Amino acid sequence: MKNINMKNLGLTEESILESKQYKGLFIGRISSQTKNLYKVITEDGEIAAEISGKFHYSVKELSEYPAVGDFVMVDRTDHSQGNGIIHHILTRKSIFARKVAGSKEDIQIVATNIDTIFICMSLNNDFNLRRLERYLSIAWDSGATPVIVLTKSDLCKEIEARLNEISSIAIGVDVLVTTSTLTEGYQSLMKYLTNGKTVAFIGSSGVGKSTLINCLLGQTILETNGIRNDDKGRHTTTRRELIMLPNLGVVIDTPGMRELGIISADLTKSFSDIDELAYDCRFNDCTHKNEPNCAVQQAIVDGVLSVERLESYWKLKKETKYEDLNSKMIEKEKISDMFSGTGGMKNARKFIKEQNRKKRR
Repeated sequence: MKNINMKNLGLTEESILESKQYKGLFIGRISSQTKNLYKVITEDGEIAAEISGKFHYSVKELSEYPAVGDFVMVDRTDHSQGNGIIHHILTRKSIFARKVAGSKEDIQIVATNIDTIFICMSLNNDFNLRRLERYLSIAWDSGATPVIVLTKSDLCKEIEARLNEISSIAIGVDVLVTTSTLTEGYQSLMKYLTNGKTVAFIGSSGVGKSTLINCLLGQTILETNGIRNDDKGRHTTTRRELIMLPNLGVVIDTPGMRELGIISADLTKSFSDIDELAYDCRFNDCTHKNEPNCAVQQAIVDGVLSVERLESYWKLKKETKYEDLNSKMIEKEKISDMFSGTGGMKNARKFIKEQNRKKRR
């Protein structure tokens, strides 16, 4: 693996420009991690690397360490002189993160610099609308575009009913139905794969993420196991791994995540139907619980909205500390958090102006 065009791996002009401030260092992309050792793809091949002592002592949070998908600055591009040293992480354009199990504060970065997130869910016993809402909320917040990939369609006799359920919660999200038992069963994924783009496969254990990636590669690279007798998948992937696809950019395989603790979520997109209904509520700060003339509660009476979906919305708002805020207030709170330590309102106004400019395009 030599003479690699880093742009095919997703390197952007912005990152190239940023890298120029680090003289004597080279750009690489993190492909995997084992404890304190990383694998980094450079223009001359894949090398093993570790972070510098200065980097280590400057890190305050788990999320500040390199993660799979990161573009980093390393001191070499081959391993002829031993392990490389990682000195800097280039600015991340998207981050899929979750709360570390058993912790209130720690964030685990699942993958970074993703363009598309394939949220994989099997059409057997793994199927769970409430978990899907959770995945969508985090995916929209990450900066990447979510796509729902339904696997193991050969094991489901109620595909149309499942699709109807999903269409009621996945507003504006593409839904793909796949099976690994037929060659054409995974072809729908191909249009999202192209040079320079990164796709991450996210989902519970055993839903077929690794199997789909093997199908796309045309060979068995990742270990897979079949489903158990109870129709649940065996855990296979134990670490995150970035894999190059010939002329199709890169994919990232991730370990199964049945529990997905939320740090931040974009409920305005994942629950846009509730936001739309809320415009007709009598009060701007309506919590959709006990207020009179609540359009959201009326939608439940009319059968337009399910009680379970509204309860899921409340639960996720509570987890993200936005329990008593409406969508505009949530956006303001998130922007305030983002810029609390980086120039305050001056940078916040600049960010809002940039977001409005993008919307007008």
